[in-house]
Amino acid sequence: MAKRKGKDGDAPPIATDTRRSFLFKLGIGLNVVAAGLVSVPILGYLASALRTRARQAWIPLGTVRDFAVGTTRLAEYHNPFAVPWDGDTARIPCWVRRIDERTFQVFAINCAHLGCPVRWFPESGLFLCPCHGGVYYEDGSVASGPPPRGLFEYAYEVRDGRLWVRGGQLPTLSEPV
Repeated sequence: MAKRKGKDGDAPPIATDTRRSFLFKLGIGLNVVAAGLVSVPILGYLASALRTRARQAWIPLGTVRDFAVGTTRLAEYHNPFAVPWDGDTARIPCWVRRIDERTFQVFAINCAHLGCPVRWFPESGLFLCPCHGGVYYEDGSVASGPPPRGLFEYAYEVRDGRLWVRGGQLPTLSEPV
């Protein structure tokens, strides 16, 4: 407590812990807590750029016999980087086209325009997107509509009679053609 000298030399002590100073300190403390809570997701977002890694793995799609020559069919794999709360979204569908005995094409099911799932129509030999009318030829190239590029294609390997696809992280428009 500070003392103020008056005319007679000694003055009564002045209280420095007033309601105003208490509320001021409380306000500063609450602002510090709020700034800390707001900064946690921002710092997490900024730090995530430092720890990005290619999240890709080789995943079996089935035996080569499962895919007939000259056909395109839907296949599915389980994302190896899934977390328990992913649920059904960890099951990733893809279109597999078998061109000949050793040549395949594996397409992501998503349209390159906005990501809607495309469907294969064997009668016309086309993939069609129901959202905005995107149409793709059987080789995945754009036939018509708004898609800026062809279907996303996965890398694949044939090992020991099994078809393997390099999957995990889904492709985006930033992927090279």
